[in-house]
Amino acid sequence: MKRLYARWATFDTPARLLMVNQFAINLAFYMLMPYLADHLADGLGLAAWAVGLVLGVRNLSQQGMFLIGGTLADRYGCKPMILAGCALRTVAFVLLAVGQTLPSLVVASALTGLAGALFNPAVRAYLAADAGEERRVEAFAVFNVFYQAGILVGPLAGLALLAFDFTLVCFVSAAIFGVLAVLQGRALPARAPAGRPEGAAPRSVLADWRSIAADRPFLLFALAMSGSYVLAFQVYLALPLRAREVFGEQAGAVTALVFSVSALAALSGQLRLTAWAKRTLSGPRAIAGGLALMGMAFVPLVPAPTAGPTGRVAGAVALAGCAALLAWGGALLYPFEMDTVVRLSGDGLVATYYGAYNTVSGLVISCGNLLVGMVFDTGVGWLPWACLALTGLLCAASVLGLERSGHLRPAPVPAPA
Repeated sequence: MKRLYARWATFDTPARLLMVNQFAINLAFYMLMPYLADHLADGLGLAAWAVGLVLGVRNLSQQGMFLIGGTLADRYGCKPMILAGCALRTVAFVLLAVGQTLPSLVVASALTGLAGALFNPAVRAYLAADAGEERRVEAFAVFNVFYQAGILVGPLAGLALLAFDFTLVCFVSAAIFGVLAVLQGRALPARAPAGRPEGAAPRSVLADWRSIAADRPFLLFALAMSGSYVLAFQVYLALPLRAREVFGEQAGAVTALVFSVSALAALSGQLRLTAWAKRTLSGPRAIAGGLALMGMAFVPLVPAPTAGPTGRVAGAVALAGCAALLAWGGALLYPFEMDTVVRLSGDGLVATYYGAYNTVSGLVISCGNLLVGMVFDTGVGWLPWACLALTGLLCAASVLGLERSGHLRPAPVPAPA
């Protein structure tokens, strides 16, 4: 904790504020979202398809609008988008508290996703600009510690509030976002839009999007890195399935343990891994090492689980080990990944690049999870874990290939017209 505070205190006030802001965002979000499905099904009595619709709309809204959010941040400034996203999520969570009908819940879910699409690219672009090229990697490392801390504390806070009522969870979450909007409106300095030279007229949105669509190094990097998001998502999909296979009705408690191990591993390892990687590795090699580690995380799960107490202990150790290795791999690559996106953007249209990057990742996650589910349905016990391990290794090899071919060199910054 002292080491984290010492690192955090070395940044300027805007960067420190954004880091604390991200903790509060994740605290409020994960305080509510893990329990939303149960509220919809048991509390409101919605059918399973309706629950899936509400949850799916949120994901589709956020992933589909990331590019729009990034574009708006580059045109009108990051601060307005951060404030708009926090305010919009305040409204969305109030609607989740009072909504009783499916249409109102779908609207609330869509607004929740849209809010994330507005502030996520803006926060990262603002932090990258404030930290500067020399400290970008370190800034994103500290940022990720606050990010993971919110994921860890949020569900625990929500569980405590659920002892009273789910409506209270929604109102507390909404209040946190409302306070964030007010505080950042007062304390976060406004910055000029970074997507064009000062005084120059903006290009059309379509022209900006076409330039990104034609940016082959960026697209190849985004596709290679999408595998990391598919692998990280297995904490929510594949690991609970293995927990159900090994522990049956006790799978819920084991899954909660897996989440805790994942968050604690990321919190404990982020700063040390980043400091080590900066001393010994280039950015692309740190990213490739993180991807390889994420792939190897699934190797302990390849052997079929065995019955009896010994098998359950071995199963719990394998699940916890997988979660820890996934978290450490993600912690190793994340700061360098965020820095590489900025470099590939040429320090221009950074928020738009982040938005496009998240949109590509979201699409690949959807397709990847579908494929993972299909592999599980084959009934071949070792096959899903082997495929996931191979995915990490192939993505690592792709990043190294991009480095060797020169695709990950910093893009030249275009001169003002």
